[in-house]
Amino acid sequence: MTDVSVSFENTQVLREAFFRLEKGDRVGLIGRNGSGKSTLLKLALEQVTPDAGTVALEDGLKLGYFSQFSELDGTASIVDVLEGLFANIHLIEAELAAIDTAVAQAAADPNPAAQNAPAGSAQPAQTLDALINRQADLFAEMDRLDGWDYQRHIDTALTTLGFEQAHRICPIDDLSGGWRNRAALAKILLENPDVLLLDEPTNFLDIAGVEWLESWFRDFRGAAIVVSHDRTFLDAVVTRIIELENFHLHEYPGNFDEYVVQKQFRLKTLEQQYLHESELLAFEAEGISDRREAAKATRAAKSAQSGKQNGLNKQLSSIKKSRAPRPVDEIITEIYGGLHVKDVLCRIDSLGKSYGDKTLFEGLTLEIRRGYRIAVLGANGSGKSTLLRVLAGEDRPDQGTVDWPKGVKVVSYNRMLAELDDADTLTHAVNALPDSLALTATRKSVGRFLAMFQFSEADLKQRLGNLSGGQRARVAMAQCLLSGASVLLLDEPTNHLDMPSIQVMERALTHFPGAVIVVSHDRFFTDKIATRTLTFAPDPARPGVLALSGA
Repeated sequence: MTDVSVSFENTQVLREAFFRLEKGDRVGLIGRNGSGKSTLLKLALEQVTPDAGTVALEDGLKLGYFSQFSELDGTASIVDVLEGLFANIHLIEAELAAIDTAVAQAAADPNPAAQNAPAGSAQPAQTLDALINRQADLFAEMDRLDGWDYQRHIDTALTTLGFEQAHRICPIDDLSGGWRNRAALAKILLENPDVLLLDEPTNFLDIAGVEWLESWFRDFRGAAIVVSHDRTFLDAVVTRIIELENFHLHEYPGNFDEYVVQKQFRLKTLEQQYLHESELLAFEAEGISDRREAAKATRAAKSAQSGKQNGLNKQLSSIKKSRAPRPVDEIITEIYGGLHVKDVLCRIDSLGKSYGDKTLFEGLTLEIRRGYRIAVLGANGSGKSTLLRVLAGEDRPDQGTVDWPKGVKVVSYNRMLAELDDADTLTHAVNALPDSLALTATRKSVGRFLAMFQFSEADLKQRLGNLSGGQRARVAMAQCLLSGASVLLLDEPTNHLDMPSIQVMERALTHFPGAVIVVSHDRFFTDKIATRTLTFAPDPARPGVLALSGA
């Protein structure tokens, strides 16, 4: 399953789910009632179509599915149904019996003309040697199919599952619901499929039946997905646990006992994540308060003398500097502690760019320094993205120069996003960049940073080609923030990110020691991170001319 989402009547069941079943896997699927466990099995059976994403099965894969609603031929007995599974063995048995008869006749009558196939057989006359050779081939085929013992396998399965003689020979429709489920389980197990999909297989089984099923799994060479609430059974059978929780799949290697231990560690991590989210909400509230205070101070300044402007600036500065540091900030500042940035990062002189007769900007002279966070504002099509491409060296200016001093590294978020390698993993994508902070910061601090970006341990191993658009955007943003660059160029970075990721990005940009130049229509975002704005002037007499303003 790749990026699968499923909902029923506007009720979400799965969201951006990834899952792969390997040969020999024994997956225990757990989760609360109604969380979507049976839906996942039905996706594999192609009984449910995903709203988004893809479900792919290997060609020729033989699935065996058990649920409490499995259907059997109600007019037949369970013995008839199970005997029908071995139709190919019945054919071999019939041919072997015919050969035995022919060989016996040949031994009794030395006349070669009598060495014919039995009456009614479509086979032509055969020599005794040919009959014996054919018999040897059929013996080998029976050995390969384990056909000599199929009756014993049927009897063992029915006996262990509790079927008395009366239950074996009566029509299945005459059985209770529990006994019909046992009959369905016996059929599926004796079919020996490549993949077993079992939905609560231990329901209605006694201890002996469950133990038999556990022992049966020891000889089963295929793969299985087992939905079960029986913890002891899961311990005995599965090799990994998948928990369906909050519409997502969470993987835990090992059996149920190991899952319990790992889940405790995960919950501790989640508690830390929720702590971060609580802090981020506090930052959000502070941002709202800052905007209100700033608006109030601005209104007051308009009615005061111009000489009091310096007092206003000090008041606004005190609003933003009065916050005590929180763990989220400590994680970020620890990562950026090793990033050394020059004071002057870029000099722009008389920069201009046009397309045909349209001048986007001209005469832009600007020095970009350490700590600058510049928001580029303006209407759609005014040239904001073009400016970023010119600064990144992707477009050539028509006039002026952009001078990046030696040693200043610049990264573009949009280029990072466009150049993600689908075959790469998230961990490698973050660590493989030259000068990456992931290589200089502690592994723990980088892990905590990525966890704040909602990347789980399983996500770190995912191929980027399997990620959704929003997940890929988070990868590119993490790359930018951990790139070790002195200048970040961000074009509409909030477009594909969810709210928690945007909040983490805001905190990271606030503490970033280099310079940030961002194009964004998200006013709340730019209000929180920007220290300066670069605005396309709306003056009709000078269209496209940029004016610099800053706090």
